[in-house]
Amino acid sequence: MIRLQEIDHRLAELTREISTLPKQLAATEKKLTSHQRKLEADQAALAANQKERKVCDTAIQVQEQKISKLKDQMIEAKTNEQYRAFQSEIEFCQKEIRKSEDRILELMSESEPLDKNVKAAEAALKAERADVEKEKQQVRERTAVDEKSLAELKKERDAIVAQVTAPTVQRYERVRKSRRGIAVAEVVEGRCTQCNMALRLQFFQELKQGDEIMVCESCQRILYYNPPVRVEDLSGDAAQATQ
Repeated sequence: MIRLQEIDHRLAELTREISTLPKQLAATEKKLTSHQRKLEADQAALAANQKERKVCDTAIQVQEQKISKLKDQMIEAKTNEQYRAFQSEIEFCQKEIRKSEDRILELMSESEPLDKNVKAAEAALKAERADVEKEKQQVRERTAVDEKSLAELKKERDAIVAQVTAPTVQRYERVRKSRRGIAVAEVVEGRCTQCNMALRLQFFQELKQGDEIMVCESCQRILYYNPPVRVEDLSGDAAQATQ
């Protein structure tokens, strides 16, 4: 019964660990996905910045071509009014060029931190992906070890259950479910170590004899008693450890 309880505790631990490991990995992958999306947003912002700079460059070229044509036309102006009209259009084109140039300067200043962020995020994401792959492998290996231990313990449990009477197993299972997995308790100094209730003297004496399965009259757990070991009964390292 003591070993059965130890096995059940370990089975519960392994089951929890096997179910928890994928959840931990999923949380790590979720974090990785979040970082990937942040990188994509920075890359999109940088691409938009570069695209707008090209648009500004094109706009400057268009305005410069207009100025060149206007200057050619201005030479052929017949009147002062025509001349001033061409001159006004040229000035307007020059203003548009300056606006585009100013915007290009703004975009250049904005692109520097964006470019740094993208490069840093790419390097960090690459390292993080490597860590995630490593963690995945560790989870796979750990799960395989846990599942092997689980199978071995279940086999040992079945062997133990086969050696115990059905009523005892039924009592054990019933108490285990109602007492948070603890169906077997040690008696120390005449008390149940789980509910701390003192045993009747006669009951305690019968328990010491170990002739039958006995349960705590308070919490209904199966009881066992380990008699104290005298130093003179030990030998070697065990004797030295008690001194």
